[in-house]
Amino acid sequence: MAQTNVTKGKIVSAQEAVNQIQDGATIAFGGFVATGIPEEIFEAIETAFVNENRPRDLTIMYAAGQGDSDKRGLNHFGHEGLVKRVIGGHWGLAPNLAKLAMENKVIGYNLPQGIISHMYRDIAAHKPRTVSHVGLGTFVDPRDAGGKINDITTEEIVELVEIDGKEYLSYKTLPINVGILRGTTADENGNISCEKEALTLESLEIATAAHNSGGIVIVAVERIAQSGTLNPKQVKIPGVLVDYVVVSKPENHWQTFAVEYNPSFSGEVRVPMNTLSPMEMTERKIVARRAAFELQQGDIVNLGIGMAEGVAPVAFEERLLERITLTAEPGVIGGLPAGGLNFGTATNTQAIIGQPAQFDFYHGGGLDIAFLGLAQADSLGNLNVSKFGPRLAGAGGFIDITQNAKRVIFMGTFTTGGLKVSINQGRLSIDQEGKFIKFLTHVEHVTFSGKYARKNGQKVLYITERCVFELTQQGMELIEVAPGIDIETDILAHMEFKPTMETPPRLMDPRIFQLEPMEIRHDHPYQTA
Repeated sequence: MAQTNVTKGKIVSAQEAVNQIQDGATIAFGGFVATGIPEEIFEAIETAFVNENRPRDLTIMYAAGQGDSDKRGLNHFGHEGLVKRVIGGHWGLAPNLAKLAMENKVIGYNLPQGIISHMYRDIAAHKPRTVSHVGLGTFVDPRDAGGKINDITTEEIVELVEIDGKEYLSYKTLPINVGILRGTTADENGNISCEKEALTLESLEIATAAHNSGGIVIVAVERIAQSGTLNPKQVKIPGVLVDYVVVSKPENHWQTFAVEYNPSFSGEVRVPMNTLSPMEMTERKIVARRAAFELQQGDIVNLGIGMAEGVAPVAFEERLLERITLTAEPGVIGGLPAGGLNFGTATNTQAIIGQPAQFDFYHGGGLDIAFLGLAQADSLGNLNVSKFGPRLAGAGGFIDITQNAKRVIFMGTFTTGGLKVSINQGRLSIDQEGKFIKFLTHVEHVTFSGKYARKNGQKVLYITERCVFELTQQGMELIEVAPGIDIETDILAHMEFKPTMETPPRLMDPRIFQLEPMEIRHDHPYQTA
């Protein structure tokens, strides 16, 4: 793959490493949101393209969204001509790249995050397909869009197959010419350790896939160590897989885009957890409080980004954390998941494993309950969080998680765009209604299939600040209403369909609307024997 010769060993400058990338190469990236991003290499690729018009026409492949919704991460690739094709799990953090896709200037696919992380293993083993049930019934299903996100994307890379009488999706694998990754320390032989990284992600799998495809592996690190001095158990990418090592500038190697280094994220230290401030009593906390009632002792839990992040501080306030295990899809097990640009990391984790292994656990039904965002829902119980007219967000791990958790809780405000609420004497008041309706007759993009969930017997709730719906065989049923809310004027008037309902639906628990803690620790199912 090399365009120029590098003879001084594996340790090179970012420019020298980028000079090895040929036009038209397929590149796989490691990273998750703002964590583990090889920013030094990304920046050098953009600089080379702007100044030298190369490399060009790249295919880029990544499992998780990577960026800050502005200039960093995958936003470096938002130049027409630099990228020809994208196979990505999430697009929302790289609006420059998503804009090119929506303008039909790059070929674009959106596949489930966990599927892409598993594809790297299959590419490394020279398997022609990654086969899974994940994606059935969603926009990834070839009976829908097959993961294609614009008009110029025509090649089918997802096929419907039947094995032993059951339907599966077959995802086409492809060779990886370049793997671009990140670690903490490299020795002179290219062995990479990740002691200060908050996540290890699919670094080994990408490196193996690129090496076994006859490609090259470039790793950005913080520092260099003498050969033979790294603890072999701490080496996450063996030097036999690594071709080039680049020492990052300090500002390009923060632990996340939000923090330079937090030792509790990487497991170096455990920090006291008694200083977390309670959430402000807003619609966000109302939704998180109602969601917390669904937790059961011993639950293994996934929390999505956005509204679902609120379940963690509510569980902390209610002293429930020691009775459940919180996880995040990039490989975090236990501890308290972080939010914002630190999303995907966690404080005081029990374990940090690779992202492909985490999705093995998720795909096989290891999650008891998952809490995720609610952008749009429809009368069939379908959910859209991935595409809204000209705005492309992508699914990320949403499909992987929601299709496999035993219980799924969707969380969001009932309307959006200027919604204002208040609580007066335990009653909810809608002071200003949102401009946009979220409960539609049909969603634009099926990121979650109500039909598939009903077929598999999942419990599914849709929790808002004013009411709760449950997915039944008949569709969406209104099962709870907040105190102070009128069903006709505050709920049905702002929906495009009429849900089924009990007569009347029960009231949401009044403790949700009080300022002091709810004390649900003492409720069933939290009582211990």
